[in-house]
Amino acid sequence: MKNAHAPDFGLYVDIVQTLEAIQAPYMIVGAFASTAYGSTRTTFDIDMIVDLKDHHIEQLVQRYPPPRYYADPVQMRDSIRMGIMFNIIDTTAGRKVDIVPLTMDSRYRRAFGRRVRKQVNAPGLMPFEAWLAQPEDVILGKLIAWAEGHSYKHEEDIHAMLVFTCKPTSI
Repeated sequence: MKNAHAPDFGLYVDIVQTLEAIQAPYMIVGAFASTAYGSTRTTFDIDMIVDLKDHHIEQLVQRYPPPRYYADPVQMRDSIRMGIMFNIIDTTAGRKVDIVPLTMDSRYRRAFGRRVRKQVNAPGLMPFEAWLAQPEDVILGKLIAWAEGHSYKHEEDIHAMLVFTCKPTSI
């Protein structure tokens, strides 16, 4: 029986599996990535950096058709060209995936080159493997987000990641 209070990660996992199936390079960042490195805060969205080509866009549009989904190919192409974020939205479940084109910031390309394959254990899901940003790149992204909005959630995520990922050294 599904827990009514557990977040629904179905769309997020489906997007990851779709990107894998169509061989579109991606990297999970943000709060969802920080959970793989020790943060226990539940997030209700997922942020991904992607390197989409035209054929990937067509496959995404086919996989997420209207009216249930909002996956506008014109918006995707324009967003990639302009280097701005876009979304794929499940209008029935009210879930969205924030997709950041690799072209948005030169720092993303460096982080993308360091991405790692990691097992993700999200509440209510079978563990699955995905491409994630390295912990230091997630922390850097959270510091940038904190500077923009001063949300304590970023500080808490960074603290949890540091406690969980830093291994004590012997003297």
